[in-house]
Amino acid sequence: MKVIVCGAGQVGFNIARYLAIENNDVTVIDQSADLIGKVNDLLDVQAIVGHASHPDVLEQAGASDADMLIGVTYADEVNMVACQIAHSLFNVPTKIARIRQQSYLNPIWADLFSREHMPIDVIISPEIEVAKAIGRRMSVPGAFDMIPLGDDKVRVIGVRCTEHCPIVNTPLRQLTSLFPELNIIIVSIIRDGQATVPTSNDQMLPGDEIYFVADARHVPRAMAAFGHDEKSARRVVIIGGGNIGFNLARELCEAKQGVSTKIIEFDRDRARRVAQALPAVTVIHGDALENEILEEANVATAETVVAVSNDDETNILSSLLAKRYGVERAVTLINKATYAPLITTLGIDVVVSPRAITVSTILQHVRRGRIRAVHSLGDGFAEVIEAEALETSPLVGAPLNEIDLPDGVIIGAILRDGKVIIPRGSTVIQGADRVILLATADAVKQVEKMFAVRLEFF
Repeated sequence: MKVIVCGAGQVGFNIARYLAIENNDVTVIDQSADLIGKVNDLLDVQAIVGHASHPDVLEQAGASDADMLIGVTYADEVNMVACQIAHSLFNVPTKIARIRQQSYLNPIWADLFSREHMPIDVIISPEIEVAKAIGRRMSVPGAFDMIPLGDDKVRVIGVRCTEHCPIVNTPLRQLTSLFPELNIIIVSIIRDGQATVPTSNDQMLPGDEIYFVADARHVPRAMAAFGHDEKSARRVVIIGGGNIGFNLARELCEAKQGVSTKIIEFDRDRARRVAQALPAVTVIHGDALENEILEEANVATAETVVAVSNDDETNILSSLLAKRYGVERAVTLINKATYAPLITTLGIDVVVSPRAITVSTILQHVRRGRIRAVHSLGDGFAEVIEAEALETSPLVGAPLNEIDLPDGVIIGAILRDGKVIIPRGSTVIQGADRVILLATADAVKQVEKMFAVRLEFF
């Protein structure tokens, strides 16, 4: 597949990295010679210094025979115009644009992006996606990640193992016999920063971060087995009233679950606008690093603080201050990947990466075959994939213990006629089943082929 990536920032760089690993023909465009130099040094792609929405630059990048254009520059308008030119002049089949300005995303202007006007096939708003991701994490207290799949009938949960976790130091093959009510599949273990796909002989140790797949109805029981029985937050303090904080607060209000929400916002004008737009939310103007402001927000009585300002250092320090006041759970937005390994050792419970969330959203539109959803894990270590099995798929018709799955692939759940099946060795996948699996980066291409439509299907 031939892909043009407009923008060599964190998201553009990582999208190009993913696609290049899979031997796609990738060209990256950016105005910054420094960023393009970094791309040239670190990635096996073509890189061009230039304005991503200029026709001559897109032509130089090979737009005339490109399969996809992904616009992730810092300017919404450049992303939009690049998609328009890719369509009008070069007939690029698929165009994806990152758009941050909320005014463009207002439903009353939805017709703007139709094929007759500005033809963009997929619009991604990082702020909205991040707010939704934080809301999902908050819905499972004790989890550091939650991915809903199969119409939210299946959930992939990320959880940390503590020394109090009842199921640590137990080989995975024995979990079913020792804990028969624990109907889950462990799909990844992250230990000392290194992620692996476990075998039946592996075991979880205190300090490990693990991902498991479960029927959504059984998640509370599974969390209890990991030693987590925290209650859902009823009092939430959001630090930062930008687009992410605003969208999260609005989502909490619209859920109508009796959650008391407060926002601390440093900018006076922004605080006033947020207060006017969200009358049910208490908005406090001030610096979240000042004790007086935290006390005014009554942080000590809050169960969860969510730090989503546009400054990583403010998010980290305000989260740590809130924890000192007694907040049970800190959710912290981090843009700089270099900070991530330090965060959990400081006591922060959940780290949210806008880059990883945006990359995941884009990847599900890049993937081929009957793939419905994709979520990237562990800085590109693996992807959680939901795909529909066709009758011609090599997965169909034989027990799983007789199928030669690619290395790095583990099947976590099957959705059939609306019912969730947690697979065992004797489970047989049928045509039209929706399969939830984890695949390492090296195995993704093989997974795409397993779910591809073959000629004999027609």
